[in-house]
Amino acid sequence: METEEKATTETKQNDSQQPAFNPYAPHKIKWWGWPLLLLLIIGTIYIIRTQDSKSGNQQRAGEAWTTEETQRTQGSVFGTFYHITYQSNKELKSGIEAALQAVDNSLSPFNPKSVITAINDNTCMEADSMLTEVFNLAKTVSRETDRAFDITVAPLVNLWGFGFKTGTGVSEDKVDSLLVFVNIDNVQLQNGVIKKKYPETMLDCSAIAKGYGVDAVGLYLERQGVKNYMVEIGGEVRVRGTNPQGELWHIGIDRPTDDPANTNNEVDQVLQVTQLAMATSGNYRNFYEKDGKKYAHTIDPRTGYPVQHSILSSTVLAQDCATADAYATAFMVLGMEEAQKVLAKHPELMAYFIYSDKAGHLQTWMTEGMEKMVMKKH
Repeated sequence: METEEKATTETKQNDSQQPAFNPYAPHKIKWWGWPLLLLLIIGTIYIIRTQDSKSGNQQRAGEAWTTEETQRTQGSVFGTFYHITYQSNKELKSGIEAALQAVDNSLSPFNPKSVITAINDNTCMEADSMLTEVFNLAKTVSRETDRAFDITVAPLVNLWGFGFKTGTGVSEDKVDSLLVFVNIDNVQLQNGVIKKKYPETMLDCSAIAKGYGVDAVGLYLERQGVKNYMVEIGGEVRVRGTNPQGELWHIGIDRPTDDPANTNNEVDQVLQVTQLAMATSGNYRNFYEKDGKKYAHTIDPRTGYPVQHSILSSTVLAQDCATADAYATAFMVLGMEEAQKVLAKHPELMAYFIYSDKAGHLQTWMTEGMEKMVMKKH
């Protein structure tokens, strides 16, 4: 009995000498524990990434539209054609046409009753909300591109025969005489009124009006509760949500061809996009030919002459189509190196250029963001 009590006492004394368990104290891991720990960490990371990937795919994927929900409308506007696909139980063509007509009434120089026509004729200098918005955007893009984009280029466009008036003979003297009137800094918008330094200065929104029209229709659809749609006017596109198959929208970029009539389209790349707008500017389908020489339809507002850069096609992705439209034109004026410098300052823009190398072969260059949009070819 005494022996058992003595053993019990010794055990208690030994236990009292053991330090209490400290959960924050460092602990030794057996050699075989390190590989197991590493395996657990790698497995955890894999599971997290897999779940994130699935979550992202679920956000992008959507249900296919029903036949009753799939609406399509098309027509002509701004001297070109439009095609619109949207998901709705209601047919909204009348509202779409009204939105397009409002843009035409504001920005079209072909419309004798438009706001911009009155300003160019100096008969009324009051700008409506649409022209005000476009003018301010044009000012911004002009500043960001060293005036490669300039909506006062109209007299030079007309001189070279690409505008809404018949072109006449081009000479150095005529170009120099018109350059005086071509500078957006000579035009100010004050309290809703356009003030021009020279009455001869004309506004030409052709390089931004289609994109703005695309946005106008898109915003109209959104006000009607439409979440999934594609609006395309003359190659300028705005998409939201998913296509009728419940997938991201597929948009093609045409390969440059010597085809002014635009009758032979060859797709160079196909993009998968949503929540973005796209615009393309190119010299390969609209040119002025004289004495066997082709002059690009893009006029450099700083020199007065058609650009002669290697870029044949400039495609830009942006949040809105008006912005994409303006920058696509500006990049055609700037050329590859200067365009890349602008893009470096604007990571929100994505671009895809098709250009001709020194040997005359077609090459492509794109921003990192654009690379992620290109569909992989199988």
